[in-house]
Amino acid sequence: MATGGKSLWDSAVDEPKRASRRGEDSVDLKKVYSQMKDTYADIKKEVGKVIVGQEDVLEQLMIAIFTDNHALLEGFPGLGKTMMVRTLASIMDLKFRRIQCTPDLMPSDVTGTYIVEEDASGRKKFRFEEGPVFTNILLADEINRATPKSQSSLLESMQERQVTMGNTTHKLDRPFFVLATQNPLEMEGTYPLPEAQVDRFLLKIMVDYPNIQEEDKIVELYSGEFTPLVNKLMKREHVLAIQDLTKKMPISGEVREYALRIVAATRPKGKNAAAQFLDYGASPRASIGLVLASKARALLQGRNYVAKEDIKATAFPVLRHRIILNFESERKGMSSDDVITQILKEV
Repeated sequence: MATGGKSLWDSAVDEPKRASRRGEDSVDLKKVYSQMKDTYADIKKEVGKVIVGQEDVLEQLMIAIFTDNHALLEGFPGLGKTMMVRTLASIMDLKFRRIQCTPDLMPSDVTGTYIVEEDASGRKKFRFEEGPVFTNILLADEINRATPKSQSSLLESMQERQVTMGNTTHKLDRPFFVLATQNPLEMEGTYPLPEAQVDRFLLKIMVDYPNIQEEDKIVELYSGEFTPLVNKLMKREHVLAIQDLTKKMPISGEVREYALRIVAATRPKGKNAAAQFLDYGASPRASIGLVLASKARALLQGRNYVAKEDIKATAFPVLRHRIILNFESERKGMSSDDVITQILKEV
């Protein structure tokens, strides 16, 4: 990506203004397609200054952002989940706020509240004080530690991108993402997310331990004298342009049908062998999410079409939190990913 003068990204964002005046299409697809693969490589390089490894996690976070959706990150403490989200916000020059979820967190601590102010004449009036949800990237750290009442305060902002207080609705800035983390270790004093709220997250991203070589680099990086810094590569307008392009990504009827058959195979009444391990399957929201995520992955790969490999790669993060396993799966020691693997073999 060009560092001096005006890059193709800048011209791709400026082009809609000129095209709108000419009555033409609002996005220059060719310029953005041509830059996308190099842009993603630049982002990986910048993130690599701070985070060692975790390339699959980075790709899935980018997919959530470019599809204008939310993501749930699950992993053990100390694996860099919070740092990766903060780093991405810095690279994309987006407003970032973090909520540390605890049992005493109140809904008003998330959305904001009305406060009473007194003007110069002594008259009192209410003023709305915005909460941390009024940002571009909201990190809800350890979301399962917040009570259901506080968790539900995020639902309207996640779905409608707005906050309603009393009789007034406050719109959120675009883009807006909730990237939440949860710790699978400590279950005492936690409140598992209800299925309706889990389904609002496009992806459930599993963050695993680094290998020994990666951990050696991490220790060297953070036990040294210098703190790594990242450069800004994008602006808010760039992210919005890519979101628009993701929706325009072509997908053939055959590949879309392949995605639908995978989702249908998660439903217990199906005839496939994996159905015996499931109590509940994925809804049509999963079908939409699988197609959208595949479009974003194809864009990141620098292609202008969706392939079956994109469907297969995104099936795990899209479906793993949307299927509910039964006793038979527990008896055989099968995880959600094991069942999805079997479905992909069958479909």
